[in-house]
Parts: sequence; structure tokens; C-alpha cells
Amino acid sequence: MTATSPPAHGAPRKGHRADLHADLSASLTVFLIALPLSLGIALATGAPLQAGLVAAAVGGIVAGRLGGTPLLVSGPATGLTVVTAELIQHYGWRTTCAITVLAGCCQLGLAALRTARSALMVSPAIVHGMLAGVGVTIALAQLHIVLGGTPQSSALANVLGLPDQLAQLHPAALGVSALTLVVLLGWPRLPGRIGLALRKVPAALAAVATATAFAALTGLSVPRVDLPSWRSHALPELPEGPVLGIVAAVLTVTLVGSVESLLSAVATDKLIASQRRTGNRPPRADLDRELRGQGAANVLSGLLGGLPVAGGAVRSVANVKSGAVSRRSVMLHGLWILLAAALLVPALDLIPLAALAALVMALGVQMVNATHLRTVTRHREIAVYVTTIAAVVLGGVLEGVAIGIAVAVAMVLHRLARTRITMEVQDGVHRVCARGQLTFLAVPRLSRVLNQIPPGGRVVVELDGSFMDHAAYETLQDWQHAHLVHGGSLEVTGRSTTRMTGADRANRTHLAHQGHQGHRADRVEQRPHRGGHRGGHQCCRPWTPWMNHCDHRPAAEPTIPGAAAAPDALEVAEASAPAPRRRGAGQLASGISAFQRDTAPHVREELARLAREGQRPSQLFLTCADSRLVTSMITASGPGDLFTVRNVGNLVPLPGAEAADDSVAAAIEYAVDVLKVDSITVCGHSGCGAMQALLNSAPGAPMTPLRRWLRHGLPSLERMASRHHAWARIAGRLPADAVEQLCLTNVVQQLEHLRAHESVARRLAEGTLELHGMYFHVGEAQAYLLSEGEDFFDCRVFDSVGHQAGQHAEPPAGHHTGQHAEVPAGQHVGQHA
Repeated sequence: MTATSPPAHGAPRKGHRADLHADLSASLTVFLIALPLSLGIALATGAPLQAGLVAAAVGGIVAGRLGGTPLLVSGPATGLTVVTAELIQHYGWRTTCAITVLAGCCQLGLAALRTARSALMVSPAIVHGMLAGVGVTIALAQLHIVLGGTPQSSALANVLGLPDQLAQLHPAALGVSALTLVVLLGWPRLPGRIGLALRKVPAALAAVATATAFAALTGLSVPRVDLPSWRSHALPELPEGPVLGIVAAVLTVTLVGSVESLLSAVATDKLIASQRRTGNRPPRADLDRELRGQGAANVLSGLLGGLPVAGGAVRSVANVKSGAVSRRSVMLHGLWILLAAALLVPALDLIPLAALAALVMALGVQMVNATHLRTVTRHREIAVYVTTIAAVVLGGVLEGVAIGIAVAVAMVLHRLARTRITMEVQDGVHRVCARGQLTFLAVPRLSRVLNQIPPGGRVVVELDGSFMDHAAYETLQDWQHAHLVHGGSLEVTGRSTTRMTGADRANRTHLAHQGHQGHRADRVEQRPHRGGHRGGHQCCRPWTPWMNHCDHRPAAEPTIPGAAAAPDALEVAEASAPAPRRRGAGQLASGISAFQRDTAPHVREELARLAREGQRPSQLFLTCADSRLVTSMITASGPGDLFTVRNVGNLVPLPGAEAADDSVAAAIEYAVDVLKVDSITVCGHSGCGAMQALLNSAPGAPMTPLRRWLRHGLPSLERMASRHHAWARIAGRLPADAVEQLCLTNVVQQLEHLRAHESVARRLAEGTLELHGMYFHVGEAQAYLLSEGEDFFDCRVFDSVGHQAGQHAEPPAGHHTGQHAEVPAGQHVGQHA
């Protein structure tokens, strides 16, 4: 079966003439926004005002024609305003143009290497912090012009100079600026039919035009735009200055311009997807082509004496909302800018500089986005965000980004290395709790706490972490050996969700292991003069029936749970001569026998309660029939927690689909309407044979029951090939191959199929049911939960579930929200199973 992409435009579109009319109308709207904005950005950088018009024209025509995002409007880069101003101060305008050309060449090189999507793999907290820092710097500089003065060379100097500027206000400039801001902010809120008609004029144009008319009619003496003759327009020259400084400048312009353009491209795509039907959308963004178009535009803009070019969100949003259908609107907007620069110079010379400064100051304030602030706060990255803003404002863009990356890395290392070791004494039992990863950094604290325990005492060590390095392992093992030799007792446990009494601990023996590689520690009780564990493969605990079926059981070795134990002759014989693995009925009988002996005594009371009260699962768990997925193990659930449906490929046939299987629909109806589950989870997994079969199936092959069933997975294959659906990926990395991409996409698609079932749709509308996606990577033993919505890379993201997720959550099982997984009820059962 060969995956083919659907037609780029889906349903039939309107006629060519209608499309041309829509593009023409949108181009005029964007032109009216871009014209004052381009002049304002040029003013903010200290470049010749014509440079802003050159960048807008080249960005519209060149980037619009060659770029990979049809409706993205490029022009003078807002994010590079501060960088360009610094370059002009250090190297002069003509050398800055040469730096722009070199940065464009770098972008072309990056596009040739197809690194566009990789360039986006920067922490959103750093990116948004950088843009917010640039916005703060722009606003502080333009505030001086708004007050009638001249901006200083740095943000700090602008802050320190504000008191003197406020003492020397220029009423005319302040009045023009205030009028501009009032119109700019109030224009979108004009009421009534007249207001609706007036709002078709862009607010930026209305504000600048109103301020210009006011200044002209009242005869105010304020500085105005002064466009010199194009004959005297400055062109680039060979860079002069320190080589390292030039290289750093080129890299800064390349990095910031590329990130701003690619983020704007992704944002434009998301806006189109949210506002238009599939048949009325242009093709999705090709980020490598977009980077190539931006590079070509920067080369030409620099050669013609223009500002650096980047895609802009403000202009692009206006283009989409004005009804543009193709890249013609972007190119026409560039043409109108070019004509205005040639024919409207007398009219442009009437614009007060204070009006442009007020416009750009408002734009800078808007770059500090409250939504971004809430997002980084929710993800505990506010320190990275705030540090990046402060560093950009005080030091510059390149320095700010470098400091932001350093802080982000430091926070990651801190979270990995943070370990809290405490000890408390309860009823004569010393409880040592180590929360976090046990590495060599925690060894001194661990040794200090362990040495406070008196010889011969009763000790419980709770390891609440997912990793233990060799140094910590040796420390704990050596102390354990010495403690047991002196007649003490030791119980090593994993994270506990229930508190055990002393009597409970005295009467229970738990199986677990904590090894060199940081295996999770479950409950183990050690007593002096007792044998070690019965032979078994360490990785299988605490699932002892499964452990007894393993082929790879080595001879018993001393471990933390039994390093000092002295096994008797019978146990040594059992460990050294494991029985051959049974198959078929023998294996089944052996497993049942192990259950009756080891597990049934612990779960009998719970199962008796369920038999009396009936099942009340909190979740319908729909997953693949693959034998490697043990649902109770990966969800830490027990009897009565999950209503589980398994089939090949974790597929949910659409209602009324050809060759539909009513068994899945019946299970969904029973779970939703009869059992009243609170949530439904669709769980896919890595290396799914069904997804491999979908990818490799050849057309025309004989129809078998398996092939008929897999037809319900064809929508997932089409979704993966489509350019009109959000991409699915795992947080922090790209899919390993096409099979993993399809496994992830299939989870998203089957959730869509669930919504088509009448009972599910009704409960969703009532707000009494939740749908969740999950992906289990078998090789990594790592679960991932599908986050809500799409990230700013335009992807559906599966976030990893850490060992601390849901630590304080309440039962029942399976209530997963966002990135946090709740601890299911019945976990105490799973620890003995």
C-alpha cells in the first residue's frame, strides 16, 4: 500500500477571477499596514527611512515568491530592530547592509542543509523571552521620541534618561503620540454599523493618518518624515571591523531572523487551519523553502540598501483575515510598497515622527505577550523567560539568548541532580527517604544520614527516584552489609502511595531490586540470617509469575536487597540450576499455580469486594493486542480500575464503516452508557505490527481477515500523508522512522473516530467524558501522553510521563490531564502481583 498525499487544495476552489479579486483586496489591506510599520521600524533602528521601504518591497516580492508559506508576509524584521540599531552604531549603515547580505547567504546554506525545523528546537521560553526583551527595548527607545526627545544608545541609558526627558516634555510631540495611541487602541472597538465600516481600514493606517492630519491642520511644529532622494541612497560596502565581531553579527542576524520567520510561518499555518475549511486552504508551510526564500530576500535587500527581512506575524494575520488565497497577495503588497516609495514621497513627508514612534512603541509592548507568560509559568520555565528578557534588555540579543540557554541547561541539571534525603523515627523504625536521583553528588548527604542510624536498628529506606549511579549504589550496598552484620534489619522500598504500619511491615515480604542502572525500587524487606531471593531475573520484579517464565535467569548475585544474606542449600540449588522454560499448557498451569500461591492471598479481599459491589472502572482503555503491552503494569492499575478493549492496531472503526466490527462499538457503548466511565484512553505503542503492515501492504493483494480489519487504519495513513493535519511527534525529538510516525498519528486519528460515536459525542457535549491519547515506547519502557492542542511548531505532542507525575493525585485510575498522570487506585495490589 503506497501512501499518497491528497490534492493540495482539496475541494474545488472559486474561479481564478474571484481568487485574484480576493488577493488584490488583501494586498491593499496589508500594504496600508506595512507602509507606516516599515517607516517606524526604520526610524527605531536609526537606518535611512528608505531602508524600511526597500525591505518591505523585497520581502513582499522575493520572499513572497520564493518562500514556502504562501500567506506569510515578510518585511523589516521587528525582532532584529535592536540588533540592527547596535550594528549601525558600531559599524555604520553600509557595513550593516553587507552583514545583511552575508546573513542571507547563511540562511540559504541552512536551507540547503534542510535544518529549518531543527532551528525551531529551542526552548519556547527562550524564544518568547528574546522577543519580549526586544519589545521592551523598542518600547523604551521609542518612548523618548514620543515625549519629544532622542533615544539613547542602550535600554539602560533610556531608563536612566527618562527623568530628564519627563522634565523636558514637548507638548506637540506628546499630543501627536497620544492621539496616535488612542486611535490605534480604540479603532478596533468602534461600535455600530459605521464602526463596522470604518474598521475595514487598518488601525495602524487610521492612527497615523489621523495624527498626520491633526498635525497638518493645527500647524504643529514637530519633526516629520524626511525621505531623501533615491539618488543619494546608500548601498553596502565591504565589512570593516574585527573579524570575530562581524562573524558574531552575521550569526546573530541569521539566528534571530530565521527563528522569527519560521515561528511566524508556523503561526500563520495554524491561523489558516483554525479559520478555513480544508478545501479553502493553501498548501501547508514548507519551512526549508521558507528559509530559502528569506535568505534570498535578505541578500537582495542588503544589496539594495534595505533592512534585514523576516516574516512578520502582524502583517501575516492581516493577510489571512483579509481573505487572501495565494501568494499573489503578498507579492502585490510588495509592489504597492514599491510604487508608494516612488510616487507618494510628498505625502509620506507629512507624517510626524512621533506618530511612527507611538506605533512602534505599541508594537514593542505587544511583543510582551501575556499568553506566553502564562504558558511558561505553567511549564515552570518562568525563570528562563524572565532571565532571557533581562539579559536581552541589558546585554543584547545574542548575549540574552546565550544566557537564556545557559539558565535552561542549569535548570535541567538542577532538576536531575536535586536530591532530598531525610530521616525520621516512628515507633522505633528509622525511615530514610531519598527523593530525586541518587548520584555521586548526593553520596555525602546519604552517608551522613545513614551513619546516624544506630547499629542493630530497624530501617526502612524509601527510594523515590528513577536513577541510581554506581557511587550511590556502592555506598548503599556497603552500609547495608555492615548494618545487617550487626544484627539490624533493612527494608528497601520504592515510592509508596499508602502508609504501612509497623505490624504490616513485620508480616509482609516484598520482592524488588534496586540496581546499578536505576531500576525502580519496590518493596523489599531484609532480615539477618535469611536467604536471598529465589532465583529470578531482576528486571521482572515485582511481577513474580512473569519472572518465573523468563529464560534469562542468571545465578543469584548479591544485591542491595540480599547482599549480606546467607542462602541455605536448597535455595542455592534452586538458584544455580533453573528449570527449563515450560511452554503451552505447562506454562499456563505454572503461572496459575504461582498466582494462587503468591498473589491471590493479597488480592482476595479486594476481588471479593468487587464481586459484591460490581465493577466501577473509571476508564475505558483501548489498546493494541500486542503481547508486550501489559496494561496493568504500565498504568500501575489493579482489579476494577480499567475496562480494557484490545485489538490489532488499537483501531476504532467509524460508525457505519464498511466491514465495521460491532464488538469495539459495543464495548464503547457499554463503557460510556452503562459503566459511565469518566475517560477513554487510546494507547498505541512502538514497533506496532499493524502499522508496519499498513505501510508495507501492496495494492491488489488478496483480501484476508487481517487486511479487512486493517482497512480501519487507512484514515491514519492518509492523515500522516496529508499536509492539512497537524503533525504528531514525541516531545524533545522527531519520530524515529515512518512506523513510529504512523503509530503516533494513529492514536490521534482513532481519537477522532471515537468522537464520531453517538454515545461518546453526547457525553463530550455534556462535559462528563474526557478523551486521552497515550503512546508507550516498548524499548524505552516510557509512556507518553498526548497534550491538548498543538505546540508552536504546529505539532500534536506526546509528553513523557515522569516518575513524579501524579504523586499527589487521587484515585481512580487513568485520569490523565495535560502532562500529569494521576496515580491509579489499586496500586497496592500491583505491588504484590
